[in-house]
Amino acid sequence: MTRRIFHLVFLIPFLQGTEGFLFFTSGPRLEKYNVDKSGISVSGISSGAAMATQIHVIYSKNIMGVGMIAGPPFACSGGNVALSATCMTLPQAVSASALELTTESGATVGNIDATSNMADDKVYIYDGKSDSVVNPGIGRVNQAFYEHFVHDRNDVKVVLDINSEHCMPTINYGGTCDQPATPTYLCNCNYSAAFDLLNHIYGGNLKMPSRQVQANGQLLKFSQSDFFYVSTPGMYSMDTTGYIYVPSGCQDKSTKCRLHVAFHGCAMGQSKIGEAYVRHGGYNEVGELNNIIILYPQAKASTVPFNVAGCWDWWGYTGALFATNSGFQPTAIKRMIDRVAGL
Repeated sequence: MTRRIFHLVFLIPFLQGTEGFLFFTSGPRLEKYNVDKSGISVSGISSGAAMATQIHVIYSKNIMGVGMIAGPPFACSGGNVALSATCMTLPQAVSASALELTTESGATVGNIDATSNMADDKVYIYDGKSDSVVNPGIGRVNQAFYEHFVHDRNDVKVVLDINSEHCMPTINYGGTCDQPATPTYLCNCNYSAAFDLLNHIYGGNLKMPSRQVQANGQLLKFSQSDFFYVSTPGMYSMDTTGYIYVPSGCQDKSTKCRLHVAFHGCAMGQSKIGEAYVRHGGYNEVGELNNIIILYPQAKASTVPFNVAGCWDWWGYTGALFATNSGFQPTAIKRMIDRVAGL
């Protein structure tokens, strides 16, 4: 019943134009860069993985690849926080075919882009063998969902054989790989998920950073407030500050660079763990060697809407349209992407 209710809400066409709305800036302005518009991708850990698949599915016309690390399938919660627990712990109770139907129906009424856009996309799915938060079997549900839409199954890479806890696996930073990774949720697994997913998404020929590679580009703060509707800024449950890593080769804007959006997980935003994720998640070093700009949107904890852990919205705390092209967080993030890429 819960999933049926969400299915109906998901189908309601909802037009939310920007005309008549003003945005406001609080801090440095996010700049436009010389971006290859065919090379925009997303990824995330935990709730960030949920947001990554939402952005990919909602805006598949513009997003060509997605990486999911320990996250639930698209639209799995049905907009119900109680059901979200099932989406993390009981893969046998989650129907990939039902989620596929919901997705196709949403595309039919225009709440997401046409699913045909995903046919040639690259997908990376990771779940740790020791994950005590998200059952590794959820990775197989994500795999089944994406293999329904992606024509070549070789374009869907699944990694389920690393003995990691619920964390962002890195090559050499963070806690013990198979132990709880608080407070940063970064773990030293002698494996860089950031490199593996980016390398898969971008064709398999990226330069791999050594342990000594330095990210000598610019890690810049920018105003996320610039992308909120001024009438409802609190509804986003997003920080006023976001981050962007601009590789050395992309700074003068003469070189065409690719763009990747990396979403942190619950309790991993800068308001919780400072700059640990944006500096040590492994993305910047890969970006530096391969001219990939890394955009780091930031969620934050809030009481209204109720989001005490600073998660990205994948169960509807910002409203019933959270997983559509009218949702608060997706539209803000899309505006960031559009700004950086000049879409």
